[in-house]
Amino acid sequence: MMPYVDGFVLAVAKDKIEAYKALARTACAVWMEHGALDYVECIGDDVPYGELTSFPRAVMATEDEVVVFSWIIYRDRASRDAVNAKVMADPRLKGSDMPFDGKRMIYGGFTTLLQASDTH
Repeated sequence: MMPYVDGFVLAVAKDKIEAYKALARTACAVWMEHGALDYVECIGDDVPYGELTSFPRAVMATEDEVVVFSWIIYRDRASRDAVNAKVMADPRLKGSDMPFDGKRMIYGGFTTLLQASDTH
């Protein structure tokens, strides 16, 4: 069985990166404790603003923002749904002040098409 992945792209103001890192550490602990297989947060380092499409364009990032790309891996879609239900009920994330504009966040769930560890 191939894993299920939730993916996210968002913009964070450069002056709120430390607040985002703190939120990400808490979120990582919560997701992993509730059954996620992996949790990854990446801050854009080489993310050019494209003429037609790009990560910054997708989230309408401004010059004072950095793009964050993240994903969470689950055993399967049913596990993802169960884990996310527990996460949403977890008091550690209730009332958290989000250091980014959630309206510009892109997210979605994906079935795995190919995984390198399964091709060997």
